[in-house]
Amino acid sequence: MGKQIVVTRSVPESALDMLRKVGAVHVCPQDRPLTVPELHEAVRGAHGVVTMLHDRIDADLITAAGPQLQVVANVAVGYDNIDVPAVTERGVTVTNTPGVLVDATADLALGLLLMVTRRLGEGERLLRARQSWTFHLGFMLGTGLQGKTLGIVGLGAIGQAVARRARAFGMDIVYTGRGRAPAEVEAELEARFLPQHELLRTADVVSLHCPLTEQTRHLIDESALAAMKSTAVLVNTSRGPVVDEQALAKALREGQIGAAALDVFEREPEVEPALLELDNVVVAPHLGSATTETRTAMAELAARNVVAVLTGNEPVTPVRP
Repeated sequence: MGKQIVVTRSVPESALDMLRKVGAVHVCPQDRPLTVPELHEAVRGAHGVVTMLHDRIDADLITAAGPQLQVVANVAVGYDNIDVPAVTERGVTVTNTPGVLVDATADLALGLLLMVTRRLGEGERLLRARQSWTFHLGFMLGTGLQGKTLGIVGLGAIGQAVARRARAFGMDIVYTGRGRAPAEVEAELEARFLPQHELLRTADVVSLHCPLTEQTRHLIDESALAAMKSTAVLVNTSRGPVVDEQALAKALREGQIGAAALDVFEREPEVEPALLELDNVVVAPHLGSATTETRTAMAELAARNVVAVLTGNEPVTPVRP
């Protein structure tokens, strides 16, 4: 019997064509995330699995798939949905899709920031509701970005791309993370490293670009929000659980911070209802990588990883335990 490859949700045809060259491909027909029992049934007998960020990949799934499973290719840069040690110790290779979504996600982060600081969502809602309005100098005033300080939590590839765009808007860059960025990166971006508490205290905009780990879950909680400026803007294009949404809604409602712009949510696809009631919140349904070019590149990179492993070669972008 040839290699069996399961794709848990539809991907661009170009990626499927790559996979078909090394095995029989089954794309799960459900137009929704699979339940755990459905996922375990779908991967039974598979040699390779192409997964999405909502698929839970752990030891139970590896057992359900069987001993022939060789590779799990996650179509995402993050892999918090995968128990990497449990999977790799069973001899299964894990891969992700870094790099190809950097620019798209950075573009969206700046777009969200402009939407919330210039009140674009509010303005569109006003017009669509056919409310009366007239131009005057005090009408729907927002805030500019020039001269403001952008605090980046996690100055990796996406964080750096956001910083470059923000520099073009005249913003100053500070950052925090597990360690210092290379000296050449700091020099290019004129970025200053700050401890997290100091960054939260001084930044006009806090933009999250850290992975979701046990250390970063609810990194932005009640105490972190209390440390921020009352005019500060929080932008999250990383992972939803990095932010305590209930604490955020309370902080926004009580004026502890000025506004928030969110592309990801703590319990996707659900959004904290209190956030949706606030005009100083901009929300998007996880569109960070949602360009045709980027999503195609992500799927093709995942396919290249599967092809490499199933043909006895090293994966392109492996995730190490």
